[in-house]
Amino acid sequence: MLERPHRFLGMHFFNPVPASRLVEVVVPTGTADDVVTSARSWVDRLGKTGIVVTDSPGFASSRLGVLLGLESIRMLEEGVADADAINTAMDLGYRHPMGPLRSTDLVRLDVRLAIAEYLHRTLGERFAPPQLLCDKDAAGELGRKTGRGFHDYR
Repeated sequence: MLERPHRFLGMHFFNPVPASRLVEVVVPTGTADDVVTSARSWVDRLGKTGIVVTDSPGFASSRLGVLLGLESIRMLEEGVADADAINTAMDLGYRHPMGPLRSTDLVRLDVRLAIAEYLHRTLGERFAPPQLLCDKDAAGELGRKTGRGFHDYR
């Protein structure tokens, strides 16, 4: 139990921290406004952009990122397009710096699966892990870490 819960908040820095500009300032119920203002000012002084989000599973960015990644995997399973086409669609069509399947390979498939399983338990079916993700995890194809995921890095 915290002695001063009104003075508490979280900060979600993105990896790699030196290169990423986004920081989620995670605000639980009861946090004082001046604490949020102070945290945002500190993030600004770091040269980063802070967004305020409510303390909830996955915050804002991870929930959106996981959903995009999971849907990309489902599209691959269904034969909608191959991995390169799905990545290129997001790179060029939506100006993502890295497509969702390459991003999953970078994050690691085992990490993406663990996050999806947690969000599935807490937020429902929309976060159910696709079978292909489960199969690749079981096969040890975890992305760049192992040399193979949705792309071959060997």
